Amino acid sequence: MERKWGINFIRVASVFGLLGVFIGSQMAGEMDYSIRPIHTHVLLVGWLSMFAWGIFYSVYTIKNKLLVHIHGITGMVGAVTLTSGMYFYMLNPFNFNETFNMIYFIVGGSILLIAFLLFLIITFLVEKK
Repeated sequence: MERKWGINFIRVASVFGLLGVFIGSQMAGEMDYSIRPIHTHVLLVGWLSMFAWGIFYSVYTIKNKLLVHIHGITGMVGAVTLTSGMYFYMLNPFNFNETFNMIYFIVGGSILLIAFLLFLIITFLVEKK
């Protein structure tokens, strides 16, 4: 189970990495750095955290497989909803209601917070070889 989540995290991290680099090059090309917070969160939450989680799961075996699965889901959902929520909140490209944008953004961040808490717990459940 850990290996499956490991490669899934690394694949999604790669998508976030490409997106982050694209956003960065777009900002540099336009000389407009107003979406720097989105760029930063895409790279830190999406690329760096997901990649680190993927490597962790590729290396270690975890005692509680259910927690690994729950962490995988909350990590992916949290990263996508936090970064897209930040995009909606800052730019409102689809003219969504401001309250919806704010709640979506907050829910994404809360789910991601749960994912990080789960990961902390999981690091103490590594099987000894």
